Amino acid sequence: MRRTSLALTLIAPAAFAAEMPIRGVTLSSAGIAQIERAGEVAANAPVVFRAPLGDVDDLLRSLLILDPAGRVEGLSLPARDLLNEAFRGLPLRPADFENRASLLNALRGQEAEAAGARGRIATAAETEAGLALSLIGPRGLLSVLLKPGDEVTLTDSALAARVARAAEALAAARSDDERRIEIRLRSDRARQVAVIYIAGAPLWKPSYRLMAPPLGTTGQQARLMGWAVVENASGSDWEGVRIALVSDDAAAFRQPIFEPITVPRPELPVRIAEAIHVTPDTGPQPMAAAAPMMPPPPAPAPAARSAMRGEAPLAPAPLAVNVAAEAAAGRVAFTLEQPVTIRSGQTANLPFLDVNLPAERLWWVQDLGATRPLQALRFRNTSNHVLPDGLVTVFGGPDTPSFLGDAELRALSPGDQRLIAFARDRDLRISSQSSNRDDITRITPRRGFVTIESKRIEETALAIDPRGARGVLVIDLPRRPGAAPRFPVAAEGEFGLRHETQLEAAPKTIRLGFERDQRQDIALWDQGLGDPLLLQPAQFDLEASLRRLPGGPGSVERLQEILNRTGADVPGRDVLASTITALQELRVLLDAARLAAREARSADQALGRARQAVEDRTGGEQQAARQRLNAASREAEAKGAASSRAFEAWQRAVIALLQQGG
Repeated sequence: MRRTSLALTLIAPAAFAAEMPIRGVTLSSAGIAQIERAGEVAANAPVVFRAPLGDVDDLLRSLLILDPAGRVEGLSLPARDLLNEAFRGLPLRPADFENRASLLNALRGQEAEAAGARGRIATAAETEAGLALSLIGPRGLLSVLLKPGDEVTLTDSALAARVARAAEALAAARSDDERRIEIRLRSDRARQVAVIYIAGAPLWKPSYRLMAPPLGTTGQQARLMGWAVVENASGSDWEGVRIALVSDDAAAFRQPIFEPITVPRPELPVRIAEAIHVTPDTGPQPMAAAAPMMPPPPAPAPAARSAMRGEAPLAPAPLAVNVAAEAAAGRVAFTLEQPVTIRSGQTANLPFLDVNLPAERLWWVQDLGATRPLQALRFRNTSNHVLPDGLVTVFGGPDTPSFLGDAELRALSPGDQRLIAFARDRDLRISSQSSNRDDITRITPRRGFVTIESKRIEETALAIDPRGARGVLVIDLPRRPGAAPRFPVAAEGEFGLRHETQLEAAPKTIRLGFERDQRQDIALWDQGLGDPLLLQPAQFDLEASLRRLPGGPGSVERLQEILNRTGADVPGRDVLASTITALQELRVLLDAARLAAREARSADQALGRARQAVEDRTGGEQQAARQRLNAASREAEAKGAASSRAFEAWQRAVIALLQQGG
């Protein structure tokens, strides 16, 4: 296929500087990476490198430039919407670059020179003989047939430069997932420069291999080997890069700095002069004044201009921490001593730790209802740095390592210890039984009450058969609010309370109890019945309130049951016994008052019948009825007085009982 070149006159761009290489990467457990690029930069030369599009927001907000002898003039990079910005205002679209004919047709009306002819482009079409180009000149239409190697030159150099930049943008858009960053520096000499920025990165994932000692041994050590899975998703190769792995809880945010954001504003209408309506003159009279014109809106303030420049040279910073591990408040960093090479898109598993820690194999019970304990390992971090969270693969065996199980390790500070469980024991058996009881500790009389103080004992008994094995058994129990443990507590934490015991091959029963203080106030008088001193026999029904009265059914029996559970040496037991005796006496008085009340009611009923008989009879029968009425009246009066005396006797005994205890 024959080709014709389109010469676009523009200022030749400066040769691209070599990309500044990555020298260090710090991966954080917060899901970010600190990228450090460093290298020698010539006098007045820029720092150039490429970054993934998704990292540009983070780069713009976090970029640090370490230049011992230069000043920062600014940073530039292609727009986020590269193609739209490059083609904005041009008579072209990306599809016009499909071939030379469509490109020239899109430039119709532009002045160009070709094959010695000059004019404005009219049409272009491919023919068998070559590219037929029609130009409109001062004298008419010119037809030019372009042969291979012939050029078409736009006479508008500014337009030619913009078309060239659009072509560049079209080429760059084929890899639109990254941007070329250019940092302009001013300096009169070459020197070493470093740039540091933050970018999103996959989490580095620690994992451990642990060689566990045998069960039942003491003074042993476990070898803990840490490995880190590292992924290079930066878009650049890491060639001999220094890797640091950080475990921390740093706050990490994102902000769309690279995204164009427009602020919505209210729209004001354009103010114009109101129309003037003229009234015809009808004679000498004052003219109606025209309405005043609205003043024009104020001109918008000019846009603020800013220039990014360094006010003072930045002091150089160390490029590396030459230690294997470094700890700070809330942060631990492991720096690999040897540089690492990881290609873009590759994953590596790198060792970062190899230590021997004092350790002990044991059994661990986390659920009191479990019938088999967990196999676990307890070890102490005797290193000088924090061990980050990770998965632990546990191996055992005196000779060839054998897989025992997996465990989870939570972050472990220097000097602290951890339990990790990796399997369930198939041999040791546990059975449990729970029980509750109340032990009375004190009885105190109060005015109208008896206060019973006791301790509630909530106990779980564990029967353990180790089947000949020896070792330490650790039991974790949840806390019980308001209750205190009745067993030795080895440690406290998020797990609750921890108890430890030594198993010596034989069956063993462990009792794990909690005690809580209890208080019960037993009222000797129901306040709902009113003041006992104000009760009137004629207005108070003993039978209706019988079960609520001192001496009534259940009042003596309830206190007697408490007395039977009270030890002989419990303070206040004699007071409770005397109260029971008083209630028993009250029951006798209450029964007598009830009997007297029934007899008084019977006498009143007989009196009523005698009155009715007097009214129903006449003559001699009426006289006999009157005699019986007098006798019934005397009986009712006597029975009523006896009932009142019995009620008052019970009432005085009740008041005397309620006044005990002060």
